[in-house]
Amino acid sequence: MRAIRLQEPKHFEHIEIDEPSSPGPGQALVRTHRMGICGTDYGGYLGKMPFFRYPRIPGHELGIEVLEVGDGVTNVKPGDRCSVEPYMNCGECYACRKGNGNCCEKLNVIGVMIDGGLCERFLIRADKLHASEKLSFEQLALVETLAIGCHATDRGAPKKGDHVLIIGAGPIGLATLEFTRLTGATITVMDMVQSRLDFCRETYGVAHTVVFSGDGSELDKMKEFTDGDMYAVVTDATGNNRSMANALNYVAHTGSLVYVGITTDEVSFPHPKLHRPEMTIKGSRNAMPSDFARIISLIEDGTINTSPWITHRVGFDSVIENFETYTRPETGVIKAIIEVAD
Repeated sequence: MRAIRLQEPKHFEHIEIDEPSSPGPGQALVRTHRMGICGTDYGGYLGKMPFFRYPRIPGHELGIEVLEVGDGVTNVKPGDRCSVEPYMNCGECYACRKGNGNCCEKLNVIGVMIDGGLCERFLIRADKLHASEKLSFEQLALVETLAIGCHATDRGAPKKGDHVLIIGAGPIGLATLEFTRLTGATITVMDMVQSRLDFCRETYGVAHTVVFSGDGSELDKMKEFTDGDMYAVVTDATGNNRSMANALNYVAHTGSLVYVGITTDEVSFPHPKLHRPEMTIKGSRNAMPSDFARIISLIEDGTINTSPWITHRVGFDSVIENFETYTRPETGVIKAIIEVAD
């Protein structure tokens, strides 16, 4: 059976792997139809993702078809189209007992710590499948990315009328934008790439965008946008340690800063920047099971339009030769989709 494995940073290989066995109790055998390439995959390819283990078959943003189910499985059946919740939590640790399996102490994310869906067929826990009769495989492959932004928005908890800053207009920043706009908050987006900001204006009607210059001039615009108050919630989706440290400058007194991007580097700042405004800093990791059901419903009813997201498509046999180009912002990639099966 065909698969693609990331042997080490910047080194993919086409490989043959054994066919999966029949599903055991609580499992499903699934076929991968579509895989979205996300920031975690780029980080793994570039060697900048701290949780990535090599060698690894990537793939955690997936639109799959159920082929067979094991004993005791009632939530899905053969023929179902599903999104995959890729977080294999233990169910027993402190975080899991609190209902936070997204940050389980023994968490294994498929495609990151254990092999994922960039293959023809694989076995998975059936409780991690979220079915839809209406959505395409491409739409289902986008659900996990959107779930990251959904959870990040919940972590920041903006309210109607709040000023919110999203730093980084890549897929995770855009996913955060999708859910922040549903809160009624007033949004500013900052990025270094003008074309991404143009996308936010044209697609989402974001009135306030800022090109990061590095000379501090963006502060004047932000003060203008917020009547001098700055932002009740700032979410940094860059995964860049300098940006993450700098983000404290934009938070209003008593405001919150959410880190949803991940870096392997140290993030440092003078303590008074945190203490003086009584700022709250939060991490946001993965997403919750309820986020997947909510997002599927929002796409089904048209509240979220996934059409503008997919800018690039690539066939399974052409992944390796094209992957590196998708890591470059100048190629205009918002979301690249791998067509694994017809």
